[in-house]
Amino acid sequence: MTTATESGEVPTEGAKGAPVIEVSRVVPFPIDKVWQLLTTSAGAEALLGKGAKLGTKGEPWHSADGSYGVMRSYHPMEQMRLTWHADKHAPTTLIDLRLTSEGAGTRLELRHERLDDVALGQKLPQHWDDALDRIGRSAP
Repeated sequence: MTTATESGEVPTEGAKGAPVIEVSRVVPFPIDKVWQLLTTSAGAEALLGKGAKLGTKGEPWHSADGSYGVMRSYHPMEQMRLTWHADKHAPTTLIDLRLTSEGAGTRLELRHERLDDVALGQKLPQHWDDALDRIGRSAP
């Protein structure tokens, strides 16, 4: 269950004029529980898809849908930043997931940048909104 949702494409543009997607959600669980979930297979799959497993900085990840990337930044209970390729032919994009305490819950803020593929950029706000919703339903 979630207590708030805001999602959509940011009116400004990112690098090279590509759209930037920002999705935010407050989940009714403390930050330590949400972080704990994200570092499990269930949490990685909720965020990135079936088969995904997240490691620490520099470690690659892959999911069954063909998306993959590398963990670029890993700050426990604060932030994960990773590269994301939609498939083996897709360019590198960046995902930044930040966690902050908000009341008794946790705000998850996901920012996806460097999206040069217009069609993909139109699908991703809903994709990431659904992912944050899955995290909210999966947290203990």
